[in-house]
Amino acid sequence: MTAKLPPPQRKNPLLPTRQPLLPPSSRSRTALGLTAAAAEGRFALQVCADCGAVQYPPREACHACLGANLPWREVPAGGALIAETTVRITADPYFRQRTPWRTGIVALDCGPSVVAHLHGDVVPDGRVRMTLRLDKSGQGVMLALPGQDTPDMQDDRQMREMTCDPKGRRVLVTDGRNAFGQAMARAFIDVGAAGVFVGVADAWKPFPGQDKLAGEVVPLDITDTDSVHRLAASLGGRVEILVNTALHVRPGGILDRRDTVTAREEMEATYFGPMRLAQAFGPVLRSRGADGTHPACAWVNILSAYALAPTPTFGAFAATQAAALSLAHSLRAELRPLRVVNALVGPLDDEWHQAVPPPKVAPAALAASVLRALRDGIEDLAVGDIAQDLLARWKDNPTTLARELAAG
Repeated sequence: MTAKLPPPQRKNPLLPTRQPLLPPSSRSRTALGLTAAAAEGRFALQVCADCGAVQYPPREACHACLGANLPWREVPAGGALIAETTVRITADPYFRQRTPWRTGIVALDCGPSVVAHLHGDVVPDGRVRMTLRLDKSGQGVMLALPGQDTPDMQDDRQMREMTCDPKGRRVLVTDGRNAFGQAMARAFIDVGAAGVFVGVADAWKPFPGQDKLAGEVVPLDITDTDSVHRLAASLGGRVEILVNTALHVRPGGILDRRDTVTAREEMEATYFGPMRLAQAFGPVLRSRGADGTHPACAWVNILSAYALAPTPTFGAFAATQAAALSLAHSLRAELRPLRVVNALVGPLDDEWHQAVPPPKVAPAALAASVLRALRDGIEDLAVGDIAQDLLARWKDNPTTLARELAAG
């Protein structure tokens, strides 16, 4: 049975500091289908469109009929553990620091047998639930979970290497002046975060929800380089999860603005702000990505789904969000082994979307979705019906989606 995770302890200065190493990351282009599915929390394998055979590992041709039409589809995740071993000595630097490490062979109900990492509560010859998870290098790997949930199963040592459970971790929410930042802070406290810091710019200005703001309030204005670096100098070494909730939403298209003042303000908050945060907090977060049982966990970006394709009523804002999404992809490559989570949201339930018809995303719903993604190791999620619809249509044909939105 998984032991309950102890609270964070001060590092023993006599023990060596783990280096932010990555597990083996070489994959073929075909195998990256596993990574795409893992990033969205799906268990998907190649299924031959001609004969229906399910196959693993990923291949260019079907092992049964040699057909080349092999789409990725969600398949049943059940299976049985038929063999296991525990790695105690390895030449790989990443796993050398983490042995002993359980692995095994699982016979899937849908056909193939796979090599998988084993959760500590998986019993020999028992039933398992398979999941695809992203390892520290950002690649999809197989993880076998026990057939039924067990107490404290999220505290399993191997599982925590592939998830971002905020329990016992310290969190920085960058903007507590909006309702979404306030809901995010409360949610992290409720799930057992060791500490929650909430950034507030111009604290002397009153704002709605100020009297109920949860967490420790700290001065932070992400549009001010000095403010960001001062906060990083004071608590950068303690932050393990950074959630960027700074939003600067203004309606209007490109021609409606008649100047670039508002656009500059949007870029300062949505593009240059995260860049400042990354430069100030990123190096320490990346280094702490290997720290024992409470490693630095994640960088969370809250982005509009219109970053994928703009709508005319928020055209200029959508352009800044597209820039922020591109920045987030760059950070994902540079901050490994830190996990970068992109949460695409539909219209928000705030003052700037009053003229937009429902459905809208409520603060509590956004916070719950982010926490679920962190627990499940998901890096790409769409929050709300509109965001999920936009993402599905964007995957089908980005150009068609852009023209549909342009036509209203």
